[in-house]
Amino acid sequence: MCVRPDRNRRWSANALPLNIRCSASRAPLSFARRLPKELPALSPIDPRKPLPYLNFMAIREIIKLPDSVLKKVSKPVEKITPEILALMDDMLETMYAAPGIGLAAVQIGVPKRLVVVDVARDEGPKNPLFFINPEIVWTSEELNEHEEGCLSIPEVYDKVKRPAEVRIRYLDRGGREQGMHCDGLLATCIQHEIDHLNGVLFIDRLTRLKRDRVIKKFAKAAKREKADA
Repeated sequence: MCVRPDRNRRWSANALPLNIRCSASRAPLSFARRLPKELPALSPIDPRKPLPYLNFMAIREIIKLPDSVLKKVSKPVEKITPEILALMDDMLETMYAAPGIGLAAVQIGVPKRLVVVDVARDEGPKNPLFFINPEIVWTSEELNEHEEGCLSIPEVYDKVKRPAEVRIRYLDRGGREQGMHCDGLLATCIQHEIDHLNGVLFIDRLTRLKRDRVIKKFAKAAKREKADA
């Protein structure tokens, strides 16, 4: 998922990912606590210093509409291997480079149920979240409307209504089952990414007219690009 580019953008108070609640006994460790102890503490606001957890990652190509892979239903991850963890690290760097606030593995051509998210404000420290086999186990009756965009459908933005709060279940990087209660922008983002895992794009939640218009636009662009190649 991405948001409309705006250098002066600041998240409004009601759009922040507030109340990310986990039980104390099962709360996931922060990403910073999983870093090796010997790494020096780096300032998140100094652009000249590379973030230590990006050192060995690679930027992958994000596939775009109308690639049919985007409509595939992703398969569950059966075993968390070093290759799966490396893939998630690549997803994170790819998301940051795009830039975006969420990315599903299928968006880089790997239909596995993997999601990375970071909805931290631009001026704050990064807060990457990793979800393996995420599933929504509860949604609120109250709806919230956010303007959404997608890294696989660049420069297209529209408002989508989704449940204001969701509760999800997933595996962390260590294979432990976790639960998380999300609201605000985080709830919107995680629902957007889980849609990707089920072969659903955010434009599928718009009116048929709007959806078909976007699909036609990208189909024409792909045809021109193929003809020019």
